[in-house]
Amino acid sequence: MSKTVLSVNRLAWKLLEKLCENPEYYGVKVENRNGAIVVDAGINARGGFQAGKIITEICMGGCGKARISCSRYGELELPTIFVYTDHPAIATLGSQFAGWNIKNGDYSAIGSGPARAIVQKPKEIYERLGYKDECEKAIVVLETDKYPPETLIERLARDCKVEKKNLAIILTPTASVAGATQVAGRIVETGIHKLEKLDLDPKMILHAWGYAPIPPTHPKFIKAMARTNDAILYGGVTYYVVDCENEEALAKTVEKAPSKASEDYGHPFLEIFKAAGYDFYRIDPNIFAPAVVIVNNLRTGNTFKAGDINLNALKESFGF
Repeated sequence: MSKTVLSVNRLAWKLLEKLCENPEYYGVKVENRNGAIVVDAGINARGGFQAGKIITEICMGGCGKARISCSRYGELELPTIFVYTDHPAIATLGSQFAGWNIKNGDYSAIGSGPARAIVQKPKEIYERLGYKDECEKAIVVLETDKYPPETLIERLARDCKVEKKNLAIILTPTASVAGATQVAGRIVETGIHKLEKLDLDPKMILHAWGYAPIPPTHPKFIKAMARTNDAILYGGVTYYVVDCENEEALAKTVEKAPSKASEDYGHPFLEIFKAAGYDFYRIDPNIFAPAVVIVNNLRTGNTFKAGDINLNALKESFGF
């Protein structure tokens, strides 16, 4: 695996500097903890949409853009995050994917962001992408409502092979506006992850965009988490431009790609989670997908679409 010129940590660090230079504007709290930069986007800080937007772009390793607007879902008008990238595989699977389970004693958090490309978590994804970032700076985003212990900061710096002053840890509680925004901002990544599981080579995907509603927050983690999932499963729309030779196989793949392909489809995620005994690993993995998947094949000009927005599921989940 060769070093790639495109460094997700180096690109994202420029956005991190922008965030840290304007903490009041973004509503975040920036601290030096045990020598590392720690950005609180919703634990003791207020956070907000702007913080969620720039954290989404940081999570995409600086290889994608995000903007926040309003979209109509049936009779509902909801705040919506729109993301796009011309480097879909690296921005999503190579950086944004929440694929790093971090544990340190009693502390645990889901890790994502460009630091994954240094530590190669999980390894099989980077082997498929053929991508590794080698950078003297590292940024990890943690979905958590707790500050990391000093021993974890030491370990992350060691794992990333960077000096602590060049390590940044961004904290995003799911039950916060910034947290809900950056999770909804994973809409394109969720679709690429599903397509990759259906054996579409992610390197065939040349360009991508997608949008999803930013769900109303809830003070209870489990309900906030369920709403962020429902935003993607029932309200998320994705569009991919691919270069694919086997179009017959591509058409079949797209049919299986949206959340509608799951046997659990139609139920609010909270119900699905309860039925699975609150165990993510017992949930049908096919449900973790956008509501709508659209794929345009650059080679033929043909376009394939599968799935629908499910307004009733959104209304039930969001409390309308």
